[in-house]
Amino acid sequence: MTQLFWFAFIKGYSTTAGLIIAIGAQNAFILRQGLIKSHVLILALLASIIDISMIYLGVKGLGLVIASHNYLMLTAKYGGILFLFFYGCKCFYSALFKTSSIDDAHITGKKSLSSAIITLLAMSFLNPHMYLDTILLIGTVGAQLPENQRLYYIAGAGTASVIWFFCLAYGARLLTPIFQKPIAWKILDAIIGVIMWSIALSLFYM
Repeated sequence: MTQLFWFAFIKGYSTTAGLIIAIGAQNAFILRQGLIKSHVLILALLASIIDISMIYLGVKGLGLVIASHNYLMLTAKYGGILFLFFYGCKCFYSALFKTSSIDDAHITGKKSLSSAIITLLAMSFLNPHMYLDTILLIGTVGAQLPENQRLYYIAGAGTASVIWFFCLAYGARLLTPIFQKPIAWKILDAIIGVIMWSIALSLFYM
């Protein structure tokens, strides 16, 4: 049993770690909130719960349901494109026309808790890449394991998710000295804008 546990746990951990580390919309938002130290614990925890829930549903077979109903993916696809496009516009506007330091960002960049949660939920559920990664890819791999190994797989995948989001959220403050300079915020906003538009463009051609 111990060998089966570690096999499934490590498989879940490595599969998730390999996919989650790519900087996407959700990660970029967590990083920015970490830099301004705004609702860090709740957002990192919520992002982890979303990931684990989606992986669990994928292992339980939701990926097959989504794959068999194209309209579900199309709805998520075009909703995600619109959201990511306008969020990218907001980032480019900040990069071009706003001058911010780390102190300014603490004041102007902070969202209310409800607003931050809504933004994270939109970043997660309006992004079809989230469904592709957590449900269709990570979940499908886990679904192929024997029934008695699947919970171990989910535990490994969940561990990778929790470690990543908390390291991203709390590790961001190590970059604080860099973001004392206004140009650093402009570069970050521009990079996030590029990420948002790149994801939107990749969704368009899916």
